[in-house]
Formats: sequence, structure tokens, C-alpha cells
Amino acid sequence: MNPGVYVEDTGRGPRPIAAVSTTVAAFVGFAQDGPLTPTQIGSFAEYSESFGGDVPSRFLSHAVRGFFDNGGVRCYILRLPQELCRADLDAKVIQQQAAVVLSPLEEYSDISMVCCPDEYSVPGMAAALVAHCERLRYRIAVLAAPLGAGVSIGPPKEVQSSYTAYYMPWLLVDDPRAGAALEVHPGGHVAGAIVQNDLRRGVWKAPANIPILGIAGLTHKINRQEQETLNQQGVNALRNLPGRGILIWGTRTTSKDSVLKYINLRRYTIYLEKSIQDGTQWAVFENNGETLWGNVKRAIDDFLVNQFKNGALFGVTPQEAFFVKCDRTTMTQSDLDDGRLVCLVGVAPVRPAEFIIFRICQLTADAQSCSS
Repeated sequence: MNPGVYVEDTGRGPRPIAAVSTTVAAFVGFAQDGPLTPTQIGSFAEYSESFGGDVPSRFLSHAVRGFFDNGGVRCYILRLPQELCRADLDAKVIQQQAAVVLSPLEEYSDISMVCCPDEYSVPGMAAALVAHCERLRYRIAVLAAPLGAGVSIGPPKEVQSSYTAYYMPWLLVDDPRAGAALEVHPGGHVAGAIVQNDLRRGVWKAPANIPILGIAGLTHKINRQEQETLNQQGVNALRNLPGRGILIWGTRTTSKDSVLKYINLRRYTIYLEKSIQDGTQWAVFENNGETLWGNVKRAIDDFLVNQFKNGALFGVTPQEAFFVKCDRTTMTQSDLDDGRLVCLVGVAPVRPAEFIIFRICQLTADAQSCSS
């Protein structure tokens, strides 16, 4: 046992699985001042105190303000070094550095969304954000089309992923100093609205038909025909609809996968998998045998029954809504020999109402890596 680690014997029955948070965002960008390490804040006032005010032609402060204006609760700020804007640096060097500067965010397992409102000031930043999310598996990247982009140009190949939510157009916010509207990246406002959707309705609900608050307008008016084109490309439109205001009017990822093409479905599977993965960590202290398998299965069953009761899963009965397998059919002899506990979980979300199956692997005593 490691020094400082104490295990209390509380019985060998199943242990409840707690739902993980889905409402913590991380914003990456250029600020006036402040630390270059991830800093957690709970209000725009805290941001201003630590990082200063607006920076010309940079959008981090506007994104953070928009996040809290739209219902965001908590986020991390990762200030980018100004060196990433040096004109004398090679674009490939900047791209490599963009990936490196994101690495401190890997330590924070509560982050569910990442956004760089200054993504177009750093070559390769958008692709680095998507690669970061794909590698960590439990967060999505909130990106935007370039300012002024046409509806016929979809997301570039390097950001086409089920871990990407891509929006257009940009937003207009009042700028009292200039006496005119300022064009800003929509990522922070969208992330705040997603948080409120999770809190009020649930992470399995589509984050669409939601008003965007704290803005003066949009840089481009998207009509119904353009909306249909954007949907096919995996772009989520922000629209000003008469009598209804400015709304998020799309819920697609940029993935070509027919199952994981919806943001709420991707985020809900992340939520389920991470909750189960984190909630069964206690298996590391148990012998890998039938008693453990039964306890783990019951714990997952209980968690998914609650999801069914909350209306997140499709079916008349829990048996129609999900299944959990944790026995000799889910583990090879090599798994047993190496102490790997493997569960197979299938769920039928309300949409698309077909089973999505994922694999949970936990290490027990004397276990080898789950990746083998």
C-alpha cells in the first residue's frame, strides 16, 4: 500500500456510483496579465482581478464574460504566452507549441469543455484542441468558423470529430468605449448556455433552441436554406428568429459518424462512461473474481436505473433501456491472469434510441495495463 493511503473496510456490497460534473469549462487565450498556469474562477470579476481587462483584437475576456452571462458556473483560464503571436516563428513551430501549452489542462479531470476564443490567432490551435479532447476522451472542443466565413465552407478536416462542436456566425457585443458593436468569438457564450442546459434539463438534452444572452446581434443572418446546408456539414447555426430572439439552432458534432453526430449524445456517453469509470475505482482493492464482478454489475445497474427513471434512456422498462455484462464472457483468460476487470455496458439514449456500447476496464490487484 502506498504511504498515506488508507482503506476502510465498509463491506463487500456494491458501492453507489456518483454522477460526474459536466459543467466545468476551460478557456485558453491571450490576456493582459496573470498566471500562465490553469486558474480556476467562479465569476467574471475573478477573471478581471487575476487577468485584467480586454485586449485589442483578442477575445478571451469577452468569452469568459459571455460564459458567465449565459449561466456558466465555474471555469479554468489558461493564459497563452505572447510568444505564440510572434510573426517570425514558423507556423509548424507554433502548431507544436500550441499542443504543448494545452498539456497542463490534462491534470484537471473535471473539465468537460475546452475553448480557445483566440483560436485564429494561433495556427494549429483548433486542431490541437480537438486532438487534446480525443486523447483525453472526456471533454469536447467548442470551436467557431472564421469570422466572415461563408456557409458553403464547412469545418476543416483536422477538426472533424465527435469531440468537436462547431458554431457560426460570430457575435456582436456592445463596446461603450468605441460607441459601436464589437465582433467576438461565440465559444464562451455557447459554453455558458450548454452549462445551463445541463443544469436545468440534463446533459442528455440537446443544447439547442437556447437563447444567447448579453449580445447585441450576429455578424451574419442565417436563413433556413443556409441552415440546412450547415446542418449537413456539422455546423451549428446561431440564428436571430423573429419574436424569439437569438438562439443556438443546431446540435451537431463535426463527425461523419451517424451515431455520434449529435453533441448531446457524445456528451452523454462521456458522462456515463466517466461516471462509471470513476465510480468503480474501488475495484483496485478487490480480488478479481465472481464476487467482485457481481458487485460491480449491481453498482452499474443501480446507476443506470436512475438514468432510466430520469428519462435519459429509451424503453418501457430498464431491461429495454440498458444492459450490463461483467463475467467470463467479457474477460479473456489473459484479462483474468493479468487482473483486468472488464465490463460491457450498452445504453439506449432517448435519441437515437438505439444501443450504444462501451467498454469499462478497471485494474485489480497485481493488474497489467487496460490498454492491452
